[in-house]
Amino acid sequence: MNAKKISLANNIYLILAGLFITSLVASNLIFTKIFYWYPFDINLMGVKLFELSVGILPYPLTFLITDLISEIYGRKKADQVVIAGIFASIFSVGLIFISSQVPAIEGSPIDDTTFNSVFLNAPLALLASMLTYLFAQFIDIRIYHFWKKLTKGKHLWLRNNFSTFTSQFVDTFTIVSLLIVFGILPQDKFLVLIISGFLFKVIVAILDTPLLYLFVWMFRNKFNLKVGEELKLN
Repeated sequence: MNAKKISLANNIYLILAGLFITSLVASNLIFTKIFYWYPFDINLMGVKLFELSVGILPYPLTFLITDLISEIYGRKKADQVVIAGIFASIFSVGLIFISSQVPAIEGSPIDDTTFNSVFLNAPLALLASMLTYLFAQFIDIRIYHFWKKLTKGKHLWLRNNFSTFTSQFVDTFTIVSLLIVFGILPQDKFLVLIISGFLFKVIVAILDTPLLYLFVWMFRNKFNLKVGEELKLN
């Protein structure tokens, strides 16, 4: 591969990493708002099945990106993006904390109470989300490469969905459990929240499989990669 294509591959990797980190940080900042997914009017134990945090919306994108990076750039590069995402999340929390300590002026459009109610409402939930995310992403990457090796680079849909389904269940189960332990969510909604969150992520994972095929095809065509072959970057 010539220098021009190596430079292009590096630039695309940086763009994917940027999208991943942005999605991760955003999901941790907006998670306190709850919405209902209206196309599905289903009740379970007297609770709407698809009442979800808006923080779940950008989350599936992070798993699509890590699967794409795993497929094209390899496990090491996928791990690097995950670690960078954790540092970005911690840094964003630090900035929010510092901002909360600076008093708002009298004419500020957003006063201290409003700011703190939005960004500092549930620091334990934010911590739980970050730790759960780290655990789930590393599981996703390792399961993905297990199936990739087992199938010798074939059956992309299999490793994409098996890795995502497993890691998303771990993510959903762990985060809901921690939020209930911390007293942020009611215990009687445990089962509903698990089912709602996991089903939503499964549906999105199935829908994004054609996108993964498209992106992988584009990469292989552009960089002349064989099935299962990965780009080697410094």
